[in-house]
Amino acid sequence: MTTAIGQPVDRVDGTAKVTGSGRYSAEIQLTGMTYAVIVGARVASATIDSIDTSHAEQATGVLAVLTHHNLPKIAALPPLLPSLAGHAAPGETFFPMQDNVVHYAGQPVALVIADTHERAEHAASLVHVRYHRTASTTTLEEGREQSYEPDAIFAGFIPGRVQRGDVEAGLAEASVRLNRTFRFAANHHNPIEPSATTAVWDGDRLTLYDSTQGIAASQLTVAALLGIPASNVRVISHYIGGGFGCKAMIWPHVALSAMAARHVGRPVKLVLTREQMFSSCGHREQQEQRISVGATTEGRLTALRHHKISLTSPFDDWAEPSMGVAAIAYACPNYESVYRLVKANTMTPTFTRGPGETSGMFALETVLDELAHEVGIDPLELRIRNRTDVDPTNGRPWSSNGLLECYQRAAQRFGWHDRDPEPRARRDGNWLIGSGMATSGYPVYFPPQPQRARARIYADGNLVVQAGTQDFGTGSATAMTQVAADAMGVAVQRVRFEYGDTDLPNTAAAVGSAGSGMVSAAVHNAVVALRDQLVAQATADENSPLHGADPSAVVVGDGRMALRDRADIGETYGELLRRHFMTDAEASGSWTPPGQDAPYGLATFGAQFAEVAVDPDLGLVRVRRLVGAFAPGRVLNAKTARSQLVGGMIWGIGQALLEGTEMDSRDGRWANASLGDYLVPVNADAPDVEVELVEVEDKFVNPLGVKGVGEIGMVGTAPAIANAVFHATGRRVHDLPIRPEHVL
Repeated sequence: MTTAIGQPVDRVDGTAKVTGSGRYSAEIQLTGMTYAVIVGARVASATIDSIDTSHAEQATGVLAVLTHHNLPKIAALPPLLPSLAGHAAPGETFFPMQDNVVHYAGQPVALVIADTHERAEHAASLVHVRYHRTASTTTLEEGREQSYEPDAIFAGFIPGRVQRGDVEAGLAEASVRLNRTFRFAANHHNPIEPSATTAVWDGDRLTLYDSTQGIAASQLTVAALLGIPASNVRVISHYIGGGFGCKAMIWPHVALSAMAARHVGRPVKLVLTREQMFSSCGHREQQEQRISVGATTEGRLTALRHHKISLTSPFDDWAEPSMGVAAIAYACPNYESVYRLVKANTMTPTFTRGPGETSGMFALETVLDELAHEVGIDPLELRIRNRTDVDPTNGRPWSSNGLLECYQRAAQRFGWHDRDPEPRARRDGNWLIGSGMATSGYPVYFPPQPQRARARIYADGNLVVQAGTQDFGTGSATAMTQVAADAMGVAVQRVRFEYGDTDLPNTAAAVGSAGSGMVSAAVHNAVVALRDQLVAQATADENSPLHGADPSAVVVGDGRMALRDRADIGETYGELLRRHFMTDAEASGSWTPPGQDAPYGLATFGAQFAEVAVDPDLGLVRVRRLVGAFAPGRVLNAKTARSQLVGGMIWGIGQALLEGTEMDSRDGRWANASLGDYLVPVNADAPDVEVELVEVEDKFVNPLGVKGVGEIGMVGTAPAIANAVFHATGRRVHDLPIRPEHVL
């Protein structure tokens, strides 16, 4: 029987997006709409002496100006928990405009509400704030001496120090030892759609049209901040113009829009400006990593020490988990990782495109390439020698792996074995040509709570499936349509997947590449429950051709239930329902994720290769070709999966060569807070990108064996590019992004 899962089905929301009929959160139009604009602090650390709002309040169309003087106090400040955890998920344990203290530049100090967006913007420019400046720390160099080792990072989920074996002994016995330092500029998200929230009250019930990666997280966070029941908050988010992590946690502007709407008694729309996106939604923190590695002359690892220091906010011990995948990618008996933090005048950092894996694996994969060169072993062969069939942290076998096949298939497609290993050996005119490779990996995350969905089939044969998730451009709505179609045995065209509304059965936020696995599991189980319900009804029905049959002997396809061995004996779902005077039938289903004590190691692996051209006179680096092979378990949609992986690899070009936010420490403000100055890859930067999908069976992670592909494509790209730059030029680069001065 032909199945829909795995097929390159076109996006079910594609027509709405290309014709403009899809409405994003900033495009919602409601009767009596008003518009809010945030006034952000222009200094990094201060107390507010005074705020003069008189001119703003007198401006045409202004309904209100809110400051710490008249904004209501929040009811409670929820703890910092990742949105995947199924709880309130504030981006930081701080809410602005509760007092006169400024902790970071861009912190909201006033909110102007007017009857048009233009009038609100004008009035915001009339708010005058007088500050009493206090000492600030805004860069790693300024705060290094005040660094500390936290007990845990990442909202307390990851220990600040991890050890196994004896690193000192492992380094002492090593024949080859390398010590390297890596520096990373801060990164920002910059989705096409800025964060936006439209809030409207109906009595004591609040509806939020929010651009979010987790509608339930928005619901629970705002309910906690306002002190109202979560059942009184509805969040709707049907179309989202990208997230990349900045919309995974719930930032203050979401609750501020609700507070403003309650204050003026009318709907309020709040859309962050592009500049405010740099100071309102978190970022990848400025960081430095140091690696010491020991190995035998055959390139086998004996010890790995991996330390990181980074900036966090005054409120939270947050660091992206850079040593997560780096700790489990290879067999190494002696290992140590340590995080150190510097409290700085910045907002709390957050998830940012492969959070942690991209920075940690850049450092590790670059060092391994240096090790391979040092001992005279092919870089791919060195990685194969050190690969592991078990999770090194606990000795448990991987639930699925596929890495060796990824190495083989990507290397063959790239032509790796035809490579001259000598640096600067290949030219194309004046360009130096180099090739490099890296391992890619990403952890498999499970939400701690059950995931739920609902399915209903109508007598006309159409199936409607509902889940309280959201699709922020990844194509999950399309993949869930395919999952439902296969489970029910109906055509994809007969299925409608409804999502983006907290009134639907709840699922956790689709972050950490966990969305496809958890939502598909809930959808599959709901539809299977409905299918089994109808099969049981048919086999118990004296008027059904299937009466008396063993339900396990009934199969479904083309909208029919039939005997496995006698396809001519059966009936359609519609025939069964109409005979019983039923217009429809419904069932709910849930999936409870495995616990944290899983008997398997959990990760997705891949291999990535890059070819670059370097101009030795100008220091320009151009990526000519990228090849990646990835093993994400079962692939739900070949087209959307490939699209995500290609997108992730293009992100990696940005990380490697372009993206870096620079801090002006005089005022603690980002110096390049615009898309004109913060560089991201464009079409002219995109090379030929080839993707291989290596499907591996995984019977543990969820009912369909699905692991995510949303971020793994980025993880190995930057180190593959940096290693290719070395191969082209003979120069090692340990800083990101790679700038012309690094290779000249």
